[in-house]
Amino acid sequence: MNVASLGFRTDLMLRRAGRSAVTDHGDHLLVRTPTNPGYYWGNFLLVGAEPAQAARWLSVFTTAFPQAGHVAIGLDGTSWDESATAGRCAAGLTPDVSSVLTAARLRPPRRGTTGAQVRVLTTDDDWQQALALRLSIDEEEGVPQRSFVERKLLESRVLTDTGAGAWFGAFVDGRMRAGLGVFTDGAGLARYQSVETHPDFRRRGLAATLVCAAGEYAADRLAARTLVIVADPGYHAIELYRALGFAAVETRVQLQRAPDPGVLSSPGEQNTPRSR
Repeated sequence: MNVASLGFRTDLMLRRAGRSAVTDHGDHLLVRTPTNPGYYWGNFLLVGAEPAQAARWLSVFTTAFPQAGHVAIGLDGTSWDESATAGRCAAGLTPDVSSVLTAARLRPPRRGTTGAQVRVLTTDDDWQQALALRLSIDEEEGVPQRSFVERKLLESRVLTDTGAGAWFGAFVDGRMRAGLGVFTDGAGLARYQSVETHPDFRRRGLAATLVCAAGEYAADRLAARTLVIVADPGYHAIELYRALGFAAVETRVQLQRAPDPGVLSSPGEQNTPRSR
């Protein structure tokens, strides 16, 4: 399958780097992440954007993932036809529409951070602080969500340790108060992951400083020519990205259905600010 969407191409880049299995069935891709079976967008179908085939793809997903509590189907393409929403919602699927933004180089933020140390995570304590930060902003709570977050961060640490990218933190008085990742497969694209700031430390310039630091790292250390970030078009963080030099180039559409209450499953990249 020839994938047109830059958003999904970089999603697949990350999944392959994270040792997910990506199988090409001609008219769709099947993505599996056995180490994190409850991760929606680590266990999904990527299909063409034909509006009339929602029922068919539901059947394909159910056959491929008979034990899954969720449904996750990506629609390849670069735009979104809102007229198709009703049919998909009738099939029990909710569209999640994101903006894919790119930049070659970033502009420095208008205001820097005061008293914050920005650096790459290296130690066990750093990664434990990254876990605590993620849990402090998650809307979901409990043992299943913690297990999911631990698995996701372990994957990110492995990618960092193997040189595929880095995870950055902004530390205030020795505590990590904001973080993000940036990764590549060496082919010129670098994708941001999980831009997040502790609720008590927002609007202090931490996220902007991290995005720029990661962009410089990606260009200088990872040979990235294009920086890619995926964001919620209705959330204010997208204006921050635009101010730093990102521009929207396409729309990514994901269709999903949440599991029944109590089933271990998580969409994954739902962060603050909302970049995926």
